[in-house]
Amino acid sequence: MKIIVCCKIIPSEDSIQFNSDGSLNFSGAEYEVSPYDLNAIEAAARLTAQSDGAHFSALTVGGNYAVAPKMKKSILSRGPAELFVVSGSDYEGLDALASAKVLKEGISCAGGADLVICGEGSGDMYNQLTGNMLGALLGAVTVNGVSGLHMEDGRLIAERSVDDGIEVLELSLPAVVSVTSDINLPRIPSMRDIMGAGKKAATAFGSAEVSAADCGTQTLSILAPEKTDRKREIFSGNSEDDVSKFCDALGKLI
Repeated sequence: MKIIVCCKIIPSEDSIQFNSDGSLNFSGAEYEVSPYDLNAIEAAARLTAQSDGAHFSALTVGGNYAVAPKMKKSILSRGPAELFVVSGSDYEGLDALASAKVLKEGISCAGGADLVICGEGSGDMYNQLTGNMLGALLGAVTVNGVSGLHMEDGRLIAERSVDDGIEVLELSLPAVVSVTSDINLPRIPSMRDIMGAGKKAATAFGSAEVSAADCGTQTLSILAPEKTDRKREIFSGNSEDDVSKFCDALGKLI
């Protein structure tokens, strides 16, 4: 079984600056693997360990920052045998559908996959659409909200939490699954893992191999919320009048 995990590299939240007009400044931002995709990588690593002959790779799409050695080590130190990167200015700021189209071509360039694992959403936009769209484009069995994934007697079993219990699904391949952050606790790479990651293969693709997809949406602006001073109003008492005053003050904030 050939497994590919799709992971996104995003700006670290702590490194994003704000301009005076409230717009976001990414000029000095540091980048990291989306936290939700770390769960996907860990799920693939555990599944590979359960399956004889399974091969586990990672695929990421993004700007030139995606090919940074730090990003390569951050991904490969967590278990993948190799990394495929689709990078360049044409692949920045893609919406969910455009990302899915590029990922589909990237998977083809990587030699295809029996199972594609995605995180439930990205750490920046978190629209929870890309995995489902990718599955539709690949014509594969597609399941999201997966909170458990394992092999059982050579069969791929997925679990999903529902209101009154656990839904257990047996999946045929090829399949695309999006896993939740509850599925596992991602491992922390050891120094040996990090050093070994530098020796693993990383293959870069660009516009010559993967066509850039047009975005169907356009982001006009992203503004940070305005800072407000605390009112420091304290309400006490339990009479109907006291409760009414509290509710009135709360209503003005909404």
